[in-house]
Amino acid sequence: MRIGILGSGLIGGKLGTLFARAGHRVVFAYARTPGKLARLARRAGAHAHAGTPAEAVRDADVVLIAVPWWRVNDVLKQAGDLSGKVLITCMLPMSTGDGRLVIGRTGSGAEALAHRARGAKVVSAFGTIPSEVLFAVYARRKRRPRPDLLYCSDDARAKRVAARLIRQLGFKPVDAGALRMARYLEPFTLLIARLAYETGESPALAYRFERFVERS
Repeated sequence: MRIGILGSGLIGGKLGTLFARAGHRVVFAYARTPGKLARLARRAGAHAHAGTPAEAVRDADVVLIAVPWWRVNDVLKQAGDLSGKVLITCMLPMSTGDGRLVIGRTGSGAEALAHRARGAKVVSAFGTIPSEVLFAVYARRKRRPRPDLLYCSDDARAKRVAARLIRQLGFKPVDAGALRMARYLEPFTLLIARLAYETGESPALAYRFERFVERS
């Protein structure tokens, strides 16, 4: 697949790198300097290159948006028309100082993005794990059991695409339902961040659900 990466931070850079290593054609876009994008593309390998947001979106089958919430309007303006694209968001709708969620309870960042990027097939995925765990999970992707990864969307095809990418990176996709379920996934991300970054232990944290059959 052709994947455009809008955002050059830790999560966008690492996901784009792993998508390229999995054989997808990746375009890195949206950074303060073109040099950062060029470095990301170089490190990701032959399947990756740098471009503008519009170039990243134009021929993409999938677009990953991974920018700070306060930059979302700017990146969407630069990206242009996203109609028909599978748009994966791993953004958390935080305040400028990352002190609190600015959307929650009766809505979510993913739903707000779907409203702004009309015509795109929005999926919430990859946001519930810290970036530090991505390479470790990919390195052991052939081993079982795999860590779980939650995702949600209103579009069945977009869900299939997201699930495929989740598997390729070494996770087990867990379908959480409609896009409105991002109202629960996004606060869950704050719990994961607390466990990853505020306990003094390794931030390379993943999660796995286990279902039991009740026996009387």
